[in-house]
Amino acid sequence: MDFAQIKADYDQYVMHSYGRFDVALVSGKGATAKGVNGQTYIDFGSGIGVNALGFADEEWVKAVSEQANKLAHISNLYYSPVQAECAKLFCESTGFSRVFFCNSGAESNEGLIKLARKYSFDKYGKNRGIVVCLKNSFHGRTVTTLAATGQDVFHNYFFPFTEGFRFVEANNVEELKAALQDDVCAILMEAVQGEGGVHPLDASFVKAAAELAEQKDILLCFDEVQCGIGRTGNIFGFEHFGVKPDIISCAKALAGGLPMGAVLCNEKCKDVFTPGTHASTFGGTPICCAAAIQVLSRVTKPEFLQQVREKAAYIRSKLAELPGVHNIRGLGLMIGFDVKGVESSAAVKLAAERGLLMLTAKTSFRMLPPLTITKEEIDAGLHIFVDVLKDARKA
Repeated sequence: MDFAQIKADYDQYVMHSYGRFDVALVSGKGATAKGVNGQTYIDFGSGIGVNALGFADEEWVKAVSEQANKLAHISNLYYSPVQAECAKLFCESTGFSRVFFCNSGAESNEGLIKLARKYSFDKYGKNRGIVVCLKNSFHGRTVTTLAATGQDVFHNYFFPFTEGFRFVEANNVEELKAALQDDVCAILMEAVQGEGGVHPLDASFVKAAAELAEQKDILLCFDEVQCGIGRTGNIFGFEHFGVKPDIISCAKALAGGLPMGAVLCNEKCKDVFTPGTHASTFGGTPICCAAAIQVLSRVTKPEFLQQVREKAAYIRSKLAELPGVHNIRGLGLMIGFDVKGVESSAAVKLAAERGLLMLTAKTSFRMLPPLTITKEEIDAGLHIFVDVLKDARKA
């Protein structure tokens, strides 16, 4: 099937909820993909931060294939040895007490919000369910997680939105203090506001938030959906600030390409969910757990994370040498930047035509390459990007 036919089928049968590039991918290895037309693509987006181990990683493929040949799904009415192994690995390697498995980032944030509200209800009763979120944040596309998202552009069409969220400016401690009234159960933040433009929080703000939460028995929660699972050069983004949340959400890279999310909690919250208070039909299904074990067993190793930090430093140093590139920011291999005189969305579209897959974040450029990307693939991608910038300026 050629690209024109694929596109025609999409136009006819798939709801038009995405703006797609004119790229149809059929295979890949590492950080290099191949399109239906035979063109190769260097991947600096990793499926929006999902393919942590790149395409067709041999050990990942082996683990998933072997599990698929045994049991793909059994439901959470039964015990699953592979889910137990995954949970143990996840908790012991991160220092959290318990985990709830689900399917996506939005679903993991739904679980986080429910867990925080039930903790407060169990201890203090009703009327203490407000979650304080940050302006410019992004937490998902369900009705509730859209309501928790601090960007007005998302607060449209789907009325009525779920109530119970209050917003403060990121890095404004005084505004946060004023928002933490007696009706608040949790603070929710991203270590790096990814969809908001790749903006890391200030360490002083995060530490102040942690201290305030501790004083008021308000749960400190982090959305680690995009910046977790090794992306920032640590297992989780919050580790850069020297704090320990009560609850975190994660997804994207967790199963390295299969749909999987999780909610992790500390001792304070480990017994809040009881049978019947939360559930997910596909959450922690064996095939996804097998994939996650493969990812977690590698990305949690200090030497792997050190390589992530080294690759990030290399990319940043190369970007800094390019004319017009400025405001390089982020943590680890979660990189945002701007280019003077170049419109990011047009340049990223041109890059896709030339064989480089990149992302935008608002008006900025965003790079989320596979954590296993090689120096050769980095150089190849940046070589394409240099030419893209030259032509984008001419346009």
